[in-house]
Amino acid sequence: MSLPEARSRLTPELRTTAFYFTYFMGPGAAVMFLPIWLSGKGITTEQIGIINAVPVFVILALNLIVGRVADRASDWRQVIVIGALIAGIVPIGLFFVNEFWGILLFWTLASLPGGAVGPVLDAATMRMTRRNGSDFGSIRAWGTVGYMLFNGLTGFLVVWFGADIFVPLFVGLALLRAAASLQLPAFRAPPDQATVAAIGPAAGKLAEIIAKPWFILPLIGFALVFGTHIVLNAFGALLWKEQGISEDIIGPLIALGAASEAGMMFLWKRFGGRVSARQLILVSALVSVLRWAVMAFSPPVWALVLLQLSHGVTFALGYLGCVHFIANWTSEDIAAETQSLFTVLQQVASVVALVGFGWLVGLFGPHAYLCAALAAVMGAVCIWLSLRMMQPKGDAAG
Repeated sequence: MSLPEARSRLTPELRTTAFYFTYFMGPGAAVMFLPIWLSGKGITTEQIGIINAVPVFVILALNLIVGRVADRASDWRQVIVIGALIAGIVPIGLFFVNEFWGILLFWTLASLPGGAVGPVLDAATMRMTRRNGSDFGSIRAWGTVGYMLFNGLTGFLVVWFGADIFVPLFVGLALLRAAASLQLPAFRAPPDQATVAAIGPAAGKLAEIIAKPWFILPLIGFALVFGTHIVLNAFGALLWKEQGISEDIIGPLIALGAASEAGMMFLWKRFGGRVSARQLILVSALVSVLRWAVMAFSPPVWALVLLQLSHGVTFALGYLGCVHFIANWTSEDIAAETQSLFTVLQQVASVVALVGFGWLVGLFGPHAYLCAALAAVMGAVCIWLSLRMMQPKGDAAG
């Protein structure tokens, strides 16, 4: 097979899938081992919290700016590639720092580009799949697969090679992602290209669309639901351990949630077009209420298995619903900026949830999950109010 023939087989969807697969590998490794690596460097728990929090706050300030720049570029690909290349080079500095301030600087700089271009990547991929009649969910699912892969593999690598393997592993994964970005396709369609997608909304401004309560309420509602999932990531393993569940059970429980998420994304195309986006977001919120309410009473392992399997509904279903909702009601000229706004709302909810839940766990233990259930109720009310204000406009819409 000649090189041109081989290239022709690499569709835009396959090339984008390859990038998503690498995109979350580094974060997957970091979630598994970053706190342990930092502790080995003599970093205190308070400083570890700062190292994790500072990039989130800075990304909050940058997201909308990056989204606006991407929307004004000739193609979203440019911003994605530049961000991936910067995120691939900067982590090399981690080889040369061993104290708090140096690690804080390079970890923040390494986290910013990837975090800031994530919403641009989602918006660009959604528009491309709408245009080509392909499936966003199955492409995005490979990001979760890459994340899961290095959740599990990092632990084995550390056992085999010691803690010093973490930085070379993280840098290598960042460089792999940078290399994968170079083969990304152009995401915008040529002006004269025929498409299978329906004609989208007319061009507009972000301020105009977010001023409509029916549009912003579902995004706020799911942001509240998303914040409750960040709480699970931060405190779930600790509470399960205090409940008497061993680490060899906790690990598979965490992986089960990620597997459920990926499964929902792979299955999305089978039903995602039959129910309106906001109705699916509402389902995710209501199931979240049930999930956290049961978690509050320290259920046995068999029940936790079922609860973790619900992650595909409580998170993935709501996330995909929001991405489709944004694409249904906004035009391409504000696609990345609106997706960035959605990410900002999730990050704000996450920060509030982490700070508040940490305090509540100290007071109430696992019963703090009842507050997470209450937050999900508030999210469901926001989504329900939106549906009352503006009915879905058609298949796979609203």
